[in-house]
Amino acid sequence: MYPLFRFAKELLKFRNAPALPVTGTHVSTHICWPWDLDPWVELNNGRTLTLFDLGRIPLARRTGMIPVMRANKWGITVAGNSTRYRKRIRGFDRFTMLSRMVGWDHRFIYMEQTMWRGQDCCNQVMIRSAVTSANGIVPPAQVVRALGHDMESPPLPDWITAWIAADAQRPWPPAIPEDAKLSLSQ
Repeated sequence: MYPLFRFAKELLKFRNAPALPVTGTHVSTHICWPWDLDPWVELNNGRTLTLFDLGRIPLARRTGMIPVMRANKWGITVAGNSTRYRKRIRGFDRFTMLSRMVGWDHRFIYMEQTMWRGQDCCNQVMIRSAVTSANGIVPPAQVVRALGHDMESPPLPDWITAWIAADAQRPWPPAIPEDAKLSLSQ
């Protein structure tokens, strides 16, 4: 189940937080609750991605994106991600989440989020997002201008540009293996 109460708590908690610049970092703290756990009593990998929403939405609010999206009838969607899991977060562990927009290209906005226990980075996700309208994807430069900024994207780190290039080579739609074709036709 989506963590609606935690989501509401984060929005309430940061409702009066100072505004952030477009590439500012939102810092939040969280607890790994029993319903976040997998059978190995650690934060479930899928739940990790859901919990990252608890950092991205307040980040969007603090940078001014939510009112701009509402005013323009825009939406936002995750268009891809790459996640690294390196250290376990166990039940009742407290962790700190850092969320920031790294930059953008002609179609997508790239965000980095990390979860930390003390000085240990437990996991990291790079999210590729698209702002959408009834006419399709809104160019990120237009979104940034709507936020009141006239700026170019900061240079994307090499690891993100390498991910973009690698992802562009990935076939879409994916090929269906021969042994699965029968199952799909039923």
